[in-house]
Amino acid sequence: MFAKVLSAAVLGIEAFAVEVEVDLSSGLPAFTTVGLPDAGGEPSGDVRGRVNRAREVQRTRFRGRKVFCNAHMGPRHIARYCGLGEEEKKLLETAMERLALSARAYHRIIKVARMVADLAGEENISTPHLAEAIQYRSLDREVWA
Repeated sequence: MFAKVLSAAVLGIEAFAVEVEVDLSSGLPAFTTVGLPDAGGEPSGDVRGRVNRAREVQRTRFRGRKVFCNAHMGPRHIARYCGLGEEEKKLLETAMERLALSARAYHRIIKVARMVADLAGEENISTPHLAEAIQYRSLDREVWA
């Protein structure tokens, strides 16, 4: 009996799917986890607080509109609430060309970047927010395509 595990590795703005097969007929092999920090990471209470603050920012941003969160934004909302600077526009343009992304993916990346900025407590989308959103999109394409 074989078990298959799917994971991903991120390098720059590109992500690569990693597939591992293990023969379980003789029992589970010994393995070593690589790449995880020794510390447990950010406490879940802190994450919950950041998420709740981001949700409140979105409720305030879209109050009185038919949109309730970043994921529901249309092109008009994106233009209004997700302005990008010249550096961010160039990064997104490069990613669109290198990853052969569609117009739909363009808008999805901007929406995710808006969420990343909200989680960071930032009013504006900056290059790190956009780069993180691009990584999620390229990872999504590799793993689920």
